[in-house]
Amino acid sequence: MRPYRPKDNVQKKAYYNDRFYVTPQIPKDDPASDEVYSKDIEKLQSKFSISESYIQRGELVIYIDPDSNVEVLEFLKDELDYSFLMEMSAVDFLAQREGFEIFYELLSLSKRKRIRVKTFIKENQAIESVQHLFRSANFAEREMFDMFGIQVNNHPYLKRILMPDDWEGYPLRKTYPLQGDEFAQWYEVDKIFGKEARDIVGPEIRDSAHIDRYDTERFARLGHEVPRGTDISKDEPDTDNHEFQEEGGVFLIKDLNKPQKVLSEKERRER
Repeated sequence: MRPYRPKDNVQKKAYYNDRFYVTPQIPKDDPASDEVYSKDIEKLQSKFSISESYIQRGELVIYIDPDSNVEVLEFLKDELDYSFLMEMSAVDFLAQREGFEIFYELLSLSKRKRIRVKTFIKENQAIESVQHLFRSANFAEREMFDMFGIQVNNHPYLKRILMPDDWEGYPLRKTYPLQGDEFAQWYEVDKIFGKEARDIVGPEIRDSAHIDRYDTERFARLGHEVPRGTDISKDEPDTDNHEFQEEGGVFLIKDLNKPQKVLSEKERRER
């Protein structure tokens, strides 16, 4: 088995960062420039601590304290009529800021306005559940726990939603390899055959571009498909003899069955 190498500093090793185009940040406008948002932010600031607020692409963005996330969202829902939680998730900033940015995307159907509520927590800091305010937060918080390892307090059923219960690691963290780590390579082998079969079966191939000519069932093959379980260990059928039209061809139609090869000037001279 390949030895494990720590991946905690993966984000700090940004290769070739001098040759990629860096998109400039979208301009931020003052909330006072919008009549609806200016009233909303005024009411929010009278009750809660708002560290930053601005309008970006016509949408109000506010930053709040993580300890007041439930109170702020409840106020937005009951008092300011932002009654629809469209999306919520987290962003991995472990390398830069040692934590996660959590955002809530809210929509007001009556005002036809959106507001994005953001907050920041440290790696081992928990966030309070808001599923009792918005039912759509139930699965979103479970996915956040599953993919990022963020603990959500007072959630009624906080367990993995996409990965197996005994999975190790959090796939949406930026330190998690795109094709999985050593645990992922051996997971199905250990589950199905047992660890004693590692030397016989080998690690799981997790490269999405890999094509196995001789897979387990001898079914999917390069060039053509054969019935399941067909013995192709010898006398493999010819895959180059393709018939594209009926015998004898069609009047005024070029014969498609014969291979058509265009010779280069060099090949013509050699012939």
